[in-house]
Amino acid sequence: MRPFLTALLLLAVTACSSEEGERTERSVSVVAQQPEFVEEEQVIEAIGTARAVRSAELYSEVSGRVTAVRFNPGAYVREGKVLVELDARAERLALRLAEVRVEEAAQLLARYRRIEDTGALSESQIEAGETALAAAKIERDQAAVALARRSIRAPFSGHISFSEIDPGDSVSPQTLIAQLDQRSRLYVDFAAPEAVFNRLGEGQTVDVVAFSDPDRVIKATVQAVDSAIEQEQRSYTVRTVIGNSQDAFRPGMSFSVRFVDSGVELPSVPEAAVVWDGDGSAVFTVEDGEAQRTPVTISSRRDGIVLLDGDIDRDTLVIVEGVQKVRTGQAVEIVDAPQRPETEVEVADARGEQR
Repeated sequence: MRPFLTALLLLAVTACSSEEGERTERSVSVVAQQPEFVEEEQVIEAIGTARAVRSAELYSEVSGRVTAVRFNPGAYVREGKVLVELDARAERLALRLAEVRVEEAAQLLARYRRIEDTGALSESQIEAGETALAAAKIERDQAAVALARRSIRAPFSGHISFSEIDPGDSVSPQTLIAQLDQRSRLYVDFAAPEAVFNRLGEGQTVDVVAFSDPDRVIKATVQAVDSAIEQEQRSYTVRTVIGNSQDAFRPGMSFSVRFVDSGVELPSVPEAAVVWDGDGSAVFTVEDGEAQRTPVTISSRRDGIVLLDGDIDRDTLVIVEGVQKVRTGQAVEIVDAPQRPETEVEVADARGEQR
């Protein structure tokens, strides 16, 4: 009797082992597909500030009393126009005196030249006359410069700002006279993230919209980028330029800046294909009939589709349905995705009868 029981036990153990082996080798049905590669579009939005292509704050080089203000605030002035005059009576007299000395030195040297061949004068006397004339000319030029400093002129053509200066005021080199802007074109500067440094540079175009005119989109060309990355914000300054021939915008205005970066192509799969565990995000791929965990990073999402950054090429089979049933090394059987049954909708006619 005992040998018979032992045989039965052996048969039972063998049967259990056989069933367990069949369960281990049993494959799981999944739906897998090759990823579609699409361009990753990154939209960069920022706030930019306009500034004139040429701008100058005007100060007097010397101290003095204002005798005349020869511009209207907000007006367009030409390069070289006198904007403000200071009291220059002493400087005019100094220039006249210097001119007289030049004339005297020139006349003296001329007399020396006339009698040079007679031997009445030495060579050193003639050289002294030449030196005196040269020194007188230098003094005259210095006096002319001092007189010119009593007039404040426009360094370039542009629009001049309001001014607090009136005739009779005393000014010094620290007194702001006015600001001059050449605004036929404007710079629009904004901060761009470090991630697009190699794709947003000189020659690129961005869309800018003035807060004062939200319906008008302007194509702005990148003229230059800053030479360094700002460490705290991890961004860099981009300078664009826009035309302003109709004088519709002003320096200091705010602009909304938008740049669409069409970067590298990335594989895309349905969002349901991504799994999460203690090691992060991943997808299951099919290799030699088995499921393999492939780590990925989600770059962006679009209507239920995710763009992935990972070791996935165009021939990779990614499991998109059935990921909850597989593990690394699991044997899988690829099947077609089930078709969704069409739902019949009964529509009532005007009489309320079904058709």
